Amino acid sequence: MSKKRPDFIENDEQERPSKSQLKREMHALQELGENLIAMKPAELARFPLSDDMLRAIEETSRIRSHEGRRRHMQYVGKLIRKEDLVAIQAVFDSVDQEQQQRDHAFHRLEKWRDRLIEEDDSAIDAFMADYPDTDRQTLRQLIRNARRERDQAKPPTSARKLFKFLRESADL
Repeated sequence: MSKKRPDFIENDEQERPSKSQLKREMHALQELGENLIAMKPAELARFPLSDDMLRAIEETSRIRSHEGRRRHMQYVGKLIRKEDLVAIQAVFDSVDQEQQQRDHAFHRLEKWRDRLIEEDDSAIDAFMADYPDTDRQTLRQLIRNARRERDQAKPPTSARKLFKFLRESADL
């Protein structure tokens, strides 16, 4: 006669995640904690974190031992399970979106810089139409210096100054 297990035990085992799955989830939470620890205090203030979690993040900077840091990261992973992960992910998504917008704006300014150096005064007029508060005389001088450096095959010092000026004009 073979022993048969009750049905409720078999169903319970089927619904429970595997040990490997639990480990993957634990490592993902630890990685999330490491991302939070790597942030600057001003960025960290945007996240909806409990006081215990904030203390654990602050304490991480004082831990020097490798094994101590590993254990502390496990503790951070344990604490982060109690946090609102959906809200934390929403803040991470907004931070990523802001970074993408900044990158896009910088690429747009780089294209403006290249266009201003390569083209004639029509590019200056187009830039002034987009950014009317820009000092035209300073812009023309920086463009002239950047063109001279390019023609003489010198390092692009003036092109960098031009980009910085464009960035300030665009308020980035």
